[in-house]
Amino acid sequence: MENKIFNINRRNFLKGASASLILSSFGAYGFELMHKEKPLRVGLIGTGWYGKSDLFRLIQVANVDVVSLCDPDAHMLADAATLVSQRQKSGKKPRTYSDYRKMLAEKDLDIVLIGSPDHWHALQAIEAMRSGANVYVQKPISVDVLEGEAMVAAARKYNKTVQVGTQRKSTPHLIEAKKNIVEAGLLGKVSHVEMCCYYHMRADDQRPLESVPEFFDYDMWTGPAPLRPYNGLPHKRWWRAYMEYGNGITGDMCVHMFDTVRWMLDLGWPNKISSTGGIYVQKESKSNISDTQNAIFEYDELNCVWQHRTWGTPADPEYPWSFKLYGDKGTLSGSTMQYDFVPYGDGTPIHKDVVYEKEKYPEDLTEKDIELNAAPATRLHMLDFLAAIDKGTLPVADIEQGHISTASCILANMSMKVERPLIYDPKKLIVVNDAEATALLRRPYREPWQHPLPGQFKMG
Repeated sequence: MENKIFNINRRNFLKGASASLILSSFGAYGFELMHKEKPLRVGLIGTGWYGKSDLFRLIQVANVDVVSLCDPDAHMLADAATLVSQRQKSGKKPRTYSDYRKMLAEKDLDIVLIGSPDHWHALQAIEAMRSGANVYVQKPISVDVLEGEAMVAAARKYNKTVQVGTQRKSTPHLIEAKKNIVEAGLLGKVSHVEMCCYYHMRADDQRPLESVPEFFDYDMWTGPAPLRPYNGLPHKRWWRAYMEYGNGITGDMCVHMFDTVRWMLDLGWPNKISSTGGIYVQKESKSNISDTQNAIFEYDELNCVWQHRTWGTPADPEYPWSFKLYGDKGTLSGSTMQYDFVPYGDGTPIHKDVVYEKEKYPEDLTEKDIELNAAPATRLHMLDFLAAIDKGTLPVADIEQGHISTASCILANMSMKVERPLIYDPKKLIVVNDAEATALLRRPYREPWQHPLPGQFKMG
């Protein structure tokens, strides 16, 4: 047996990205930490599309033993257990649970991946940390601001590594753009940013009510969220169409691009956040998320502007979900698929496409619903997560950074709701001079679930 924590072929790994890129992103980790025989014990909460995708990327790059899976949909859970047995080296089927609390009560997991709907992230991540596991949690990390504050506090109290699934920070061509364009000074002073999503991704829900199937524990799926009448939805990705379970397209898609921009430009909390929008076009659907929205995240001499529409055509067909950094020396456009630098005046434009690893990981080509362009980024994101666990350092998408990006998008939705700009104070945990907005920092929970608060996790 190879004496390695990672099941990585060094030569093949370096095909997809340069040695300098990997070393600059992860230090010499890929070549230092090759001497642990015992596999990491892994559990997954939420065995739907992206939960399985994250798990399979981890299996590809690390020596792991997937021992536990959890989902309130018995059919989805059984299918996932079979797929995992086919993907992991041991060939074993993981234990299965419908209640994550029972899974975590075993206290036998090194890592817990959380791919459940957004309204579950806080409770499940905190309980996983409490059980002794390090956590990989999908974005957005929370559905309200105080959930996120509690998650950060819990990570620090329990001294756990928490990586957020904002894997643009581990996207090879965007890492290169940050280093060779932004940090090299080719943009000059950046004083305007535009971010957008023009995908037609808002669910057209007009289905009649129906009985909850026996294999699906709808009450457990709903958890702390309001219990909506069941019409076959919002299960299986349709839940994103409802504010009860997430934060709309701003919370789902802006969080990725805003997080990337903050990372590229080394930005913290915005000084002020404002947003307008609503359901302007697609009024027939029961979906209650905005189909049109813009938001402004204000910094000193810099505005980061978000725009989404779930109808019509994109402003730039080459960059329908993207960011654009405008500097006085040039412009950088970036997406999951490519980047383009266009200098102002003399200079040479620079273009780079996404890195694929189809030859290295042929199993990607037969995986249902896989995002091939995101797979290399997620693999690198997992490696960074593991490196942080081993070294005791913060991962590239640490929970605090994920919280800032998530909470900023939540505050944008709050601004749209109250129809005024908001200034959040992360030290006092209030919206400055706005009691009405401050009350919205915490959503009500359905009984008997209890909302976590940062004060519960004070150090000492």
